[in-house]
Amino acid sequence: MTIRLERPEDIAAIGAVTTAAFEGRPYSSQTEALIVDALRAAGALSLSLVAQADDGEIVGHIAFSPVDIAISAGDWYGLGPVSVAPGRQKEGHGQALIREGLERLQAMGAAGCVLLGSPLYYARFGFETDEALTYGGEASPYLQRLVFKGRPPRGSVTYHMAFGA
Repeated sequence: MTIRLERPEDIAAIGAVTTAAFEGRPYSSQTEALIVDALRAAGALSLSLVAQADDGEIVGHIAFSPVDIAISAGDWYGLGPVSVAPGRQKEGHGQALIREGLERLQAMGAAGCVLLGSPLYYARFGFETDEALTYGGEASPYLQRLVFKGRPPRGSVTYHMAFGA
């Protein structure tokens, strides 16, 4: 498997993988592929990586986009969505995408990354729940942050408007 930046010819496969990965999931709005497309169209897809199998098939994707945090220093990014084709889950593709993406964000000089997701899953990457952060006016155990440099942020996290897709 290879992790690499998305290319224009990957866009249809990214949409298909993302749609399939979230289909029928109770926590999903079923708009994840639309969000990725809207981020791309708005020029807000700061980092977009694909997992490509040895046979050339795109089996996973991860998106990072800028977020605003009320009290923060430096550039902060949101992780998500991250998608792996249903038949290729539990093979480590998602973990590889997340690790590579976080390394690349650090290399870009990011202050950190936030996400909404399972604390049990994302703790392995260093993410922590922080009651000083809110989303939609509320603190949530699913809202997590990973600080690369500087102080932890505080206050309201606002994702790009593409997340309203």
